Amino acid sequence: MLYWLMKWVFIGPLLKTLWPTKVVGAENIPETGGAILAGNHLAVADSFFMPLRVKRKVTFPAKSEYFTEPGFKGLLKKWFFTGVGQFPIDRSGGNAAQAALDTAIRLVKDGHLLGIYPEGTRSPDGRLYKGKTGVARIALESRGVVVPVAMVGTDKVNPIGSKMWWPRRLEVRFGKPLDFSRYEGLAGDRFIERSITDEIMYALMELSGQEYVDIYAAKAKELLAAEAAGVKPAVPVQPRALDADRVPETKAG
Repeated sequence: MLYWLMKWVFIGPLLKTLWPTKVVGAENIPETGGAILAGNHLAVADSFFMPLRVKRKVTFPAKSEYFTEPGFKGLLKKWFFTGVGQFPIDRSGGNAAQAALDTAIRLVKDGHLLGIYPEGTRSPDGRLYKGKTGVARIALESRGVVVPVAMVGTDKVNPIGSKMWWPRRLEVRFGKPLDFSRYEGLAGDRFIERSITDEIMYALMELSGQEYVDIYAAKAKELLAAEAAGVKPAVPVQPRALDADRVPETKAG
């Protein structure tokens, strides 16, 4: 109930009024059944603006710190994130991370829409980074299709480090669903999961027009911090979507 109140009464109308958003490809979202909305991640605002343009409820994993902060402020955060349908994910690894992955798989199997950011964290510079294979594991074990989602402009609305949201026009692009049923029964195969993840990231690169960097975003943040300290490490960059070769032997081929 809180989710729909936030979307249609308390937050949604304000966001729609202040931030006009162009929506492309909304017809690619399945009307029923479980599916995974896999998006690029430019800003915290992504998790507000994308679900606002989806008729169905979208459930996101959220970092566990949102649910474990002590005090009254922490209690409010836990209430808010739980109420809007988010669930905690421990990014430190181990059993807690596996439990979060199992929850995501169960949600899709039960017919829900799962929102996920394969990069694992926000892009530090607006480029698209290597995806983590959790999205592939969820797709394989839940048998849900993956709909790539490109957010455009949210990094200008909500820049990293800024507490203000600035008026900008936004665009949300939903790509064609990716069906990985041809890999049924191969969950746990690291090569297959990497291949699926790369196909999803290629679709996001084409959809968003972002420059792709073949390292994890978390590593990129370390490299940028080193550069700020006076070190200039080389960062491998792939061509833009229009110039890149397609991934062989995948649906992008």
